[in-house]
Amino acid sequence: MKNLFTHLKGDLLGGLTAGIVALPLALAFGVSSGLGPSAGLYGAIFLSFFAALFGGTPTQISGPTAPMTAVSMVVIAAIISVHNGSIEQALPYILGVFLLSGLFQIALGLFGVGKYIKYIPYPVVSGFMTAIGVIILITQILPVLGYDVKDDQAYIEEFKPLAEEHILEKILLDESKEGLLVLEDFEETIKRAKEVNEVTIYEEATNLAKNNASGVIGTIKSIPRALNGVNWIEAVLAIGTILIIYGFKKITTAVPSTLVALIVVSGIAIGFGIDYKSIQQIPDGFPKIQWSLFSEFSFVQLIPYVLTALTLSLLGAIDSLLTSVVADNLTKTRHLPNKELVGQGIGNSIAAIFGGIPGAGATIRTVVNIQSGGKTRLSGMVAAIVLLIILLILSPIASQIPAAVLAGILVTVGIGVMDYKGLNTIMKIPKTEVTVMVVVLLLSVFWNLVYAVGIGLVLASLFFMKKMADISKNDARLSNISEEKLWKDEKQLSQSFKENVFIKHLSGPLFFGFTSEFVNISKQIPKNASIVIIRMDKVPYIDQSGLFALEDVLLDLNDKKIEILIVGVQSQPKYLMKTVGIFRELIPEEKSFENFEDCKNFVVNKHEEIEV
Repeated sequence: MKNLFTHLKGDLLGGLTAGIVALPLALAFGVSSGLGPSAGLYGAIFLSFFAALFGGTPTQISGPTAPMTAVSMVVIAAIISVHNGSIEQALPYILGVFLLSGLFQIALGLFGVGKYIKYIPYPVVSGFMTAIGVIILITQILPVLGYDVKDDQAYIEEFKPLAEEHILEKILLDESKEGLLVLEDFEETIKRAKEVNEVTIYEEATNLAKNNASGVIGTIKSIPRALNGVNWIEAVLAIGTILIIYGFKKITTAVPSTLVALIVVSGIAIGFGIDYKSIQQIPDGFPKIQWSLFSEFSFVQLIPYVLTALTLSLLGAIDSLLTSVVADNLTKTRHLPNKELVGQGIGNSIAAIFGGIPGAGATIRTVVNIQSGGKTRLSGMVAAIVLLIILLILSPIASQIPAAVLAGILVTVGIGVMDYKGLNTIMKIPKTEVTVMVVVLLLSVFWNLVYAVGIGLVLASLFFMKKMADISKNDARLSNISEEKLWKDEKQLSQSFKENVFIKHLSGPLFFGFTSEFVNISKQIPKNASIVIIRMDKVPYIDQSGLFALEDVLLDLNDKKIEILIVGVQSQPKYLMKTVGIFRELIPEEKSFENFEDCKNFVVNKHEEIEV
């Protein structure tokens, strides 16, 4: 009973502390995503509670994270753009992607994919994480400078002609769907066009201007305009937030510096009646189910984003399991990776239903929980309840937080999330790995996060296969044994043995990256060769391509009337070679040997002219 009380006390304190730390980050990530601070808060509440309840890492605190928010931001912007800049129209499809992502995570856990996440190459992860930091930093330049496209009348005016075109296209598209678009009669089109007024055109122009200034490229293009009209009040609030976050850490780490900055800077702005831009209004009351997700949802329109949803789920899986490893190191326990993915999937799915953005296991919040005494899954559930209480009681106050404060917080997040370990070793690691890292980084920042990861994985795989093929080619070249580096048990062979017998050494896996080189080896055998010994002592694995390449080589040697002996076949290659009939049809059982000594004795006993 005493132990239960001790754990309960630690879980309550850990959850309370983690929940408070999560508050400013949840609000900031919500604003950054484009759905507003409430979306970040809802995501933190439901993901933290249900991931803790069903997950496989007892002390893990989950919620919106920088990588997940960066990808979500791209998804949200793309879907809003397709729906004429209307968040209301786009919301069912945005939440549909998030829900699908959560369901994918559940599937990944149920199918046991969790244990394979660790095989994703480090350069891909490093390039992606650094890109996330760069994206966050660039996209926060405009908020830090206090620039808002909605306030730039001159810029919006530039988009009015394009706005009129878009409105007309929408009218024609609607008429086409309704069956009213007829070449002989444009009366309905003219009637609807006359209903368009200046307000409608201005709203459409504003949406177009916002889309044009969003993302990394849009931000870079808008920086000159922002510098021409810096809002110094917003800039000072953002810079003050950044200075407090870094400065307070030098005083003490017992109190989260992010929370201190949020309270101090917001308190000064509110208390002194400063004219600042606040964040969007946070609805009070318990989060509501987004019924439009089910009533207005169309799976056909979601199909283009299935790959994005899968990427989100995989990214969340990586993010969460990396945090789980950190938690294991601190608590000296072992997490259950597949159970953790199921928990994360359930949490993200429920968060989507209530309008929250997706997230993952959060390293800093998890460490804070453990250091504050959190021991069991109750701590994560307590953190969620703390955030819910703040939402229910303090949402009117939270809605007055300056937007510049959250921009300042995100700047520190962007700086912190970059992979400095990978960047510091960029001059020391192989060029192929640097290439993968840089390609993923640049493509993620300036093109597409989803495609960047895919291309990075393909590149890393190709480089790996090339490396393995080179190793196999160098180790497995077939030549006169006097020209090849001998293995230890071959160094005492006689001259007559060397003149009549050629030995092929194979090292490493025999796979599709090496098959073309392997097949050509048989062409290098001199005409006086009467016996070939294939040594497979160091071949742990063979794939289908390698198997058929080996078969082709053996057939070629048989056609040349060359006797084939094989040595040291390991279990996996042996099983496949038996399955396809190589041992039965091409290599008789008496010509397969466990070791080279037995093979050598067989050659000498059968061929009197050959001496050891």
